[in-house]
Amino acid sequence: MYTYIHNEIVPAEKAFLHVRDLSIQRGYGVFDFFKIKDGHPYFLNDYLERFYHSAKVMHLSVPQPPDALKSIICQLIEKNNIAESGIKIILTGGYSEDGYLPSDPNLIITQHSLILPSEEVVNKGVKIITQDYVRDLPTAKTINYSMGIWLAKKIKEELAYDVLYHQNNVVSEFPRCNFFIVRKDDTVVTPIDRVLNGITRKNILKLAANKYNAEEGIITLDDIYHAKEAFLTSTTKRIVPIVEINDTFINNGKPGPISLSLLAGLKALEQQDVRLNKQ
Repeated sequence: MYTYIHNEIVPAEKAFLHVRDLSIQRGYGVFDFFKIKDGHPYFLNDYLERFYHSAKVMHLSVPQPPDALKSIICQLIEKNNIAESGIKIILTGGYSEDGYLPSDPNLIITQHSLILPSEEVVNKGVKIITQDYVRDLPTAKTINYSMGIWLAKKIKEELAYDVLYHQNNVVSEFPRCNFFIVRKDDTVVTPIDRVLNGITRKNILKLAANKYNAEEGIITLDDIYHAKEAFLTSTTKRIVPIVEINDTFINNGKPGPISLSLLAGLKALEQQDVRLNKQ
């Protein structure tokens, strides 16, 4: 496996950061992650646009312009030659002189094997729990996942799949996923505030608008308990139906037809992205 670091592609075992990097000293930096299939990066322009936005929010400058970054990504994909995988782009706070203020950022690109949710998970749906918390600077995809990682023990103890953040009864997002409900009138809704604008979230809103009412809005915990369906979305999970929250079943406790229909639509959209980029 190869990694891009310090302006070159090197064997992964030789890719190192100095301990002065602000990602190590203070957990400061941003990243993004997207899927690769047969050498094709899905929705690459969308992911890079979000990556540059995250950097701007965090007052970091990406050392490469988008076209040059695309070229590096393509070189790395070709060199690693993995049929199905994920690419992670990381921009750190750099080698800070005082261990606090950012310096020239370090750009790192790694490639990883990819595991998608099993058919059993999708067909059965999952249980989630909730936590009173809002991520710092939620519109940026930062490397700070302290709360999500800290809650991993609780998630396991509760036999849950993930934890949904909320504050003052208003829900926002999961540590690594966006959240949707389907109301009784088939309106598909995702939280509007204090969330990362996920690329899968964006695609689901677009797909849902073709068949149903779709909107960004306020979702309360009570709304979830009275929802027709609920599901989470992310790059690696696509759509996973949620059938239980805090030991209470949602509707009949089974994945709903709208969630599964949108999942099929998302898979088709991925194939369309492949075809468009081959033309």
